[in-house]
Amino acid sequence: MILSEQLIANCRKTPEREAWLNSLPAMLQELSDRWSLRIDAPFHHAHVTCSWVAAVVRADGTPAVLKLGMPHMEGADEIHGLRFWNGDPTVQLLAADDGVGAMLLERCQPGTMLRFEPECEQDAVIANLLRRLWRRSASPAGTHPFRHLSELIAAWSEESVAQSQHWRDHALVNEGLRVMADLAKPAPSDRLLATDLHAGNVLRAERGPWLVIDPKPFIGDPAYDVVQHLHNCEERLHADPVGLVTRLADLAELDEQRVRLWTFARAAADPRDDWSNMLWMDIASKLAP
Repeated sequence: MILSEQLIANCRKTPEREAWLNSLPAMLQELSDRWSLRIDAPFHHAHVTCSWVAAVVRADGTPAVLKLGMPHMEGADEIHGLRFWNGDPTVQLLAADDGVGAMLLERCQPGTMLRFEPECEQDAVIANLLRRLWRRSASPAGTHPFRHLSELIAAWSEESVAQSQHWRDHALVNEGLRVMADLAKPAPSDRLLATDLHAGNVLRAERGPWLVIDPKPFIGDPAYDVVQHLHNCEERLHADPVGLVTRLADLAELDEQRVRLWTFARAAADPRDDWSNMLWMDIASKLAP
């Protein structure tokens, strides 16, 4: 079994993930037998960092994708989300084993990533997909399995605070943490979010033309959901943060100030491997309230 270096590195971070990694070959064999799959080719591009993913062929010759998800907090409800959205506008979930985080998914054809399109075109596609993903019907307490965004923000904030010895601007990071906590509070306007929608998680498809893969659903503020795309356009964001925030807020029909605050807060206070890179601090400074 061929594994990406990044997946191996991520699995070495906790004993639970190490155990999952060691069980992968047996899981793959059992699922292949149960679902009558022929493994075609594993995917090992840079975005496959938290799962083992491969193109497969079903017994009737139908192409599909087998995904075995590494245990991690952000992606724990992916299967629930795919069931909820039911192919609109995500890939279809064809079968799943909730206990081991295994998914048999619709294979997008031709499967080209949106990130190969010009970024200005990406903006419009991402905004359109997000408007389709946000659903009020998932919001009432007790009627869905999804966690609130405040749980994710609390976990990330704890991780950032644990890295405080590496911060270059304590005042800016602390303000980012404060703003994130405030924005993440439950509100009547909350929707079901994808939380990790960017151009690497959108594929061209015959049924689409664009379909979402790898959602990490949480209930929360829709203004949060455009920020992952903004952060993936870091050169444009650094050059004109206010202009890009305004553009995405308009395209997604969101409150510009909330998008700006979320973009500031995540630029200032997201946990990261390298706090010496001042690009994100510079972006945060330009957007600071």
